[in-house]
Amino acid sequence: MSTVSDRFCSAEAAAQLIDDGSTVAVTGFRFAGSPEEILKALGQRHAQRQQPQNITIVFSSAQGDSDSRGLDHLARPGLLKRAIGGFFGVTPKLTRLIMDEQLEAYNLPQGQITRLYHAIAAGQPGHVSDIGTGTFVDPRIDGGRLNSRTKDDIVEVIHISGREWLFYRSFPIQAALIRGTAADSRGNIAMGREAVKLETLPLAMAVKNSGGKVIVQVERRVDDGALHPKDVELPGYLVDAIVVCEDPVRNHPQTLACQFDPAFCGEERKPASQIEPLKPGERKVIARRAAMELKGGEVINLGSGIPEGIGAVLAEEGRLASVHLSLESGVNGGVPETQPDFGVCTNPEAIIRADDQFTFYDGGGLDATFLGFAQIDAAGNVNVSRFSGQLVGCGGFIDITRRTKKVVYCGTFNSGGLKIELSDRGLRIARQGRYRKFLSAVEQITSSGEQARILGQRVLVITERCVLELREGRFELREVADGIDIRRDVLAEMDFKPSIPREPALMPARCFS
Repeated sequence: MSTVSDRFCSAEAAAQLIDDGSTVAVTGFRFAGSPEEILKALGQRHAQRQQPQNITIVFSSAQGDSDSRGLDHLARPGLLKRAIGGFFGVTPKLTRLIMDEQLEAYNLPQGQITRLYHAIAAGQPGHVSDIGTGTFVDPRIDGGRLNSRTKDDIVEVIHISGREWLFYRSFPIQAALIRGTAADSRGNIAMGREAVKLETLPLAMAVKNSGGKVIVQVERRVDDGALHPKDVELPGYLVDAIVVCEDPVRNHPQTLACQFDPAFCGEERKPASQIEPLKPGERKVIARRAAMELKGGEVINLGSGIPEGIGAVLAEEGRLASVHLSLESGVNGGVPETQPDFGVCTNPEAIIRADDQFTFYDGGGLDATFLGFAQIDAAGNVNVSRFSGQLVGCGGFIDITRRTKKVVYCGTFNSGGLKIELSDRGLRIARQGRYRKFLSAVEQITSSGEQARILGQRVLVITERCVLELREGRFELREVADGIDIRRDVLAEMDFKPSIPREPALMPARCFS
């Protein structure tokens, strides 16, 4: 471990601590919590000196801006040998390398990666869970592999006490790249101005117990004793190198769209009058109908995309305090931000570690989750991870859907140019989307309809024009919007036919007004 006097260094010096062939784990949720200055320096070092080479990067959620920053600084042939990640959706250069077979790559559930850090830190052979069975992560399907170049098995099926489990194997991690807010000379790290905590502590422990180096980017250096001990997220003995960011505007914004908002980290609260309601349209129709599934008192999760708007709808209706809202990033309460800052909330009530949040999800603590979808098939399988030539990754989707009591998929019925016209009671489809989302078979199974049936979950699909429910392995059409022709606007736009045992009810008029 570095001595107290030489812990602080430039990003360029920190990049030199990464050796050829190292496994490097990075924290960040999209751009929140991303150690951008260190990632940039590491990419520049390789561009100038062709070092380091053949590293493996590990991340639960990708860091990036959907253009060139974040992990895309490392998307260079020769620099990367392998990627193991949960979510890839904001790293177009990295995903291009994977799709072009230029490196090995695995997609594992986001929460299981965060939990694997605990096993590595504890010197255990791996992490045991049933999260991922029946999905593309299951080694009997794809084992999480993302291309034909990827050969090794890093997940296996085991049996314990008569039950089937997945075993996520441990591996040593030689370096961690982490972001905090403030550091003292003893290496203690606080995260007061960060909008997320993520899994920084178990990752740092995993790296230290692997004999590796923990490198942290911060906004500022403070005097010894200035940090309250309860505010310290990483004790100094876990930290080897500290980079005080030289360009915080570019390389240490709180989120991608916001340099700093005190309402994101609890320093201030924003009045409800300043929280903008959703604009009328299909997104608000779906969010309103989804919010009607909540009676009060539920512990819920909201996913990215259209479900983000449910928090805004609840706030607009004065119902936000009636539920306990959580995000997979570890942020609880408040109103979720929309893209590109999903994972952050205005006026959060609590910000906990992401690995702890997933522990609660894995054990069945959620009453309901509201998630987006890209493809759904007749068997109730859902795909959000790889479709239409796009690699997005499962993120926390597999973890969240496994044991939640009620799973509500929220999205437009089709996509690509969809246009609707709202009335006071319903809507009319002015133009159908070009791309079907209800298919005979999904391209990749991110959530298994069969597993949902076995576990007795209630599964709904809410769109702008209808509501379907998965019952005994088959979808039933429950509701349609006023103004919708079932044969033309629903059945003709699906590759399979849902059952219609009775006349569907009308979707509530207040969804549209």
